[in-house]
Amino acid sequence: MKKTFLQAVEERRSFYDISKNSTISDERIIELIEHAIKHTPSAMNSQSARVIVLFGQHHDKLWDITKESLRKIVPADKFSPTENKINSFKSGYATVLFFEDLSVIESLQKQYALYKDNFPLWSQQASGMNQFVVWTALESEGLGATLQHYNEVIEKEISEEWHIPNNWKLIAQMPFGTPVSQPGEKEFQPLESRVKIYR
Repeated sequence: MKKTFLQAVEERRSFYDISKNSTISDERIIELIEHAIKHTPSAMNSQSARVIVLFGQHHDKLWDITKESLRKIVPADKFSPTENKINSFKSGYATVLFFEDLSVIESLQKQYALYKDNFPLWSQQASGMNQFVVWTALESEGLGATLQHYNEVIEKEISEEWHIPNNWKLIAQMPFGTPVSQPGEKEFQPLESRVKIYR
C-alpha cells in the first residue's frame, strides 16, 4: 500500500547501518532526486540548489577521501571510531552531495539590496528542504540514509576530483543504501512546549 505524505515524513530516520544494495534502479534514484530538486521551493524561485550523485567507485572514492582527510587531523590513538563511522557510510550504495550556487545568491543580493543579508539564510533554508525531500523520497522507496557534514574537511579535494565549479558551496553529504538494521526508538519532547495554538 502506498504511503501517505505524513507516513513518509514519520518514517524518515537516520539509518547508519546500510548496505551496497538498492531497492530500486539507478534510473529511479535519479528520477526521484531530479523531481525533488525541480519541485522543492526556494526564495524568489532562485533555484540555487545543485546536486551531484555518486554511484559505485565514485561513492567509494568520496568516503576514502573523507577518511584520509580526517586521518590528518584526528589523533592516531582516537582514529578507530572515526574510521568505523566513515566505513559505515562507504558501505552504502551511493551518496548525494548537496551544494548551493553562490553566484545565484550574490546576484540576488545585488538585485534586492534591501534583503541582501537574508539571501544566504534563505539559501540554507532551501537547501534544508531539498535535503529533506530527497531523504524522504529515498526512504519511501525502502532505502535508508543519513545526513553528514564533512564540508570543510573535504571540499577542496572533492572539488578537484569531480571538477566542481568554484561557485558551488558544499552543504551536506547523504550516503544511502538498503537498511541492514533498524534505528532505535525516537524520543520526542512534549509538543506543548514546541507548538502554541491560538484560536
